[in-house]
Amino acid sequence: MTTHLPITPSWTCGGCGADWPCHTRQRELRAEYERGPVSLTVYLAAQFVDAAEDLAHVPAGRLRHRFLGWTR
Repeated sequence: MTTHLPITPSWTCGGCGADWPCHTRQRELRAEYERGPVSLTVYLAAQFVDAAEDLAHVPAGRLRHRFLGWTR
């Protein structure tokens, strides 16, 4: 079980304090969703929507890149 889960409403990583999803969590999620990349994108899109509500002061493009820009 990972410690790199989001702490809301700041959306920081509970494991390392970086912006979530941190690099460690990105690696974990890639491995977890290796056979389901579309499912990973759907999961992250849902997280993006929740984060956008909490982080209304952060530009949407920046959040999109943070949550979805690292996926393929």
